[in-house]
Amino acid sequence: MNLNYNEEQIMLREQIQKFCESEYDFYKREDIVKSDNDFDQNVWKLFAEQGWLSMPFSEQSGGFGFGPIELSILFEEFGKSLVIEPYLSTIVLSGTLLDRSTFSEKDDLIEKICSGDFHISLAYAEAGKNYDYLNPISTLDSKNILNGTKTLVLNGSNSEKLIVTCIKDNIFNLVILDSNTEGVSINSFSTVDGQSCSEISFENVQLDKSNFIGSGDQAVTLMNETINLATLCVSAEAVGCMESCYLKTLEYTKNREQFGQPISSFQVLQHRMVDMYIESELAKSLLIRAMLEVNNRSDSMYKHVSALKSYIGTSGKLSAKEAVQLHGGMGVSEEMMIGHYLKKMVSIDALFGNADFHLNQIGN
Repeated sequence: MNLNYNEEQIMLREQIQKFCESEYDFYKREDIVKSDNDFDQNVWKLFAEQGWLSMPFSEQSGGFGFGPIELSILFEEFGKSLVIEPYLSTIVLSGTLLDRSTFSEKDDLIEKICSGDFHISLAYAEAGKNYDYLNPISTLDSKNILNGTKTLVLNGSNSEKLIVTCIKDNIFNLVILDSNTEGVSINSFSTVDGQSCSEISFENVQLDKSNFIGSGDQAVTLMNETINLATLCVSAEAVGCMESCYLKTLEYTKNREQFGQPISSFQVLQHRMVDMYIESELAKSLLIRAMLEVNNRSDSMYKHVSALKSYIGTSGKLSAKEAVQLHGGMGVSEEMMIGHYLKKMVSIDALFGNADFHLNQIGN
């Protein structure tokens, strides 16, 4: 098995690294988080110009036809710089779901998404469902009237359209509608890692046949594959966070002196940093295996992604906590990036099922 990236993939990584180093440093990110906007429109436009918004879409839809490997590369680099732009919600969750569907208007919507002028959010999570996204409480009645409430809708307040999961006649359905449709109310808030989320309620929202993306087994397959791909992406993002936690902690301990010598010379701290390095490398190995399985669409791809996500949920948070502790009081300050990595790891663990949930999925 060839585990080396090809020339195109190496160029993609270098391109993203260059952008993050020159255009998206920690201070730039903090300015975006503290602004009234949920993300930087100019940065999003730059993503479009670089072609990153078109990456995962099929060539028939106007994309580049890149797959899980390229997305993992992108998210790993995004994790190192804690990029907060809504790539996960608009491109991975909503865009790839549409691209794989038979929805008649998907080409027009994907073209708008690729231009950077259009956002769509996937509203699937509901309170009290414990990651059971295939059995929503939201319902469509016989007259196609939608009622229900969705929570943790990523980038919901900035989306022109919403893809909603619902049940009609005991059958799972995916529908799409304008976010300003009568009966739709949006309440937005920020997550611990600076992301924009919304709670969206649907009260007697009238739909028709043109709003349906998929129904029954087709819709279930679309959701399963989309959530699995998104889980892979946030896990790759976590791997990037883990590597940065280790490298930044190593650099800090080499420069921080105590008792007349760098604290990196203390054996007890060396042991802790070695543990961080090992955890990071193990996570990378699991990521490589998972992204190859998803890329090949193997029968075991879901279990490999669950193994990765479960490991990330425990070891990722542990590495970030170690980094914070080794930085001392400065590690929890807003002015240092280390504390923000811990916030990101906590957020990633909660997305698409936490460590315990995915550990149970491996055994099922």
